[in-house]
Amino acid sequence: MFRIRLHGRGGQGVKTASRILGTAFFLEGFEVQDAPRYGAERRGAPIFAYVRAAKAPILERGVIARPDLVVVADETLAPIPAAGVLVGAGPRTALMINSAESAEVWTKRLSAAGKVVILPVSAETGNHSATPFVGAACAGAAARLVGSIGRASLARAIEDEMRDFSKDIVEKNLAHALAAYDAMAPHAGSVSEGAETGARDYATPDWIELPIDPARISAPDIHAAATSVEVRTGLWRTTRPIIDDEHCKRCSWICSTLCPDGAIDVDAQGTPSIDYDHCKGCLVCVAVCPPHAIRAVPEREWQKAQEGPT
Repeated sequence: MFRIRLHGRGGQGVKTASRILGTAFFLEGFEVQDAPRYGAERRGAPIFAYVRAAKAPILERGVIARPDLVVVADETLAPIPAAGVLVGAGPRTALMINSAESAEVWTKRLSAAGKVVILPVSAETGNHSATPFVGAACAGAAARLVGSIGRASLARAIEDEMRDFSKDIVEKNLAHALAAYDAMAPHAGSVSEGAETGARDYATPDWIELPIDPARISAPDIHAAATSVEVRTGLWRTTRPIIDDEHCKRCSWICSTLCPDGAIDVDAQGTPSIDYDHCKGCLVCVAVCPPHAIRAVPEREWQKAQEGPT
């Protein structure tokens, strides 16, 4: 069975990529599962989707814990532990990263045990996060890496999954997907199917306990205009970014500009501060901070630290 996990940020087309890849597998005669997983839906937040494909009925369910292939559409996610890019990756796991850096650089950065393959950043943009076709490109590259999907099936999958879009959009996505498919020719078939797993190998999930609030608190009705500030979206956060003021170099235009929710304020001295009522924990600020002055802490650990010893 092929077990493939695709990582990206909201808005980069990772969910669509999983559907394209799943449909392409199906057209080649495979049984298929494909599904996304994310927290609160929002642009810029880390999400992942997964695809299983096998010639026999698929009895596994849930998130893929031991992937054969990990596809990373946004390289800024790779070094963030909370994004879970390397979770379950072993010596036989191939890692494909959309990046301008070399495979050798990423192997060293991540101490990757398995094969690392680079999908070059689009020459048109010079920035993988700026192109709207990165999802289709990742699907095309993954299709070539598994070695079981032909160009015709990939093209038909894109046409099927994007049939509600304009002809121009479909053609552009198709062009990017096929270009990525061709670019992976030197690595075609380098991803092999993983062995079947049994119930004895099952690991229970790490649950996050959420408070149960009265309905009048947890489900307010807001009908007036210009009241979005009243929606405390920080309650969605599972990981909290924390700024170390001693290490901060006051280059706060970077973190404040790239925060997708505008949750980082800057005072007259250039010192940034985080609005935790509206910070959703996407950790973009952690990834882009040049002096690494922002760290990520699991929300429940921070809460326990505030409560003190019991």
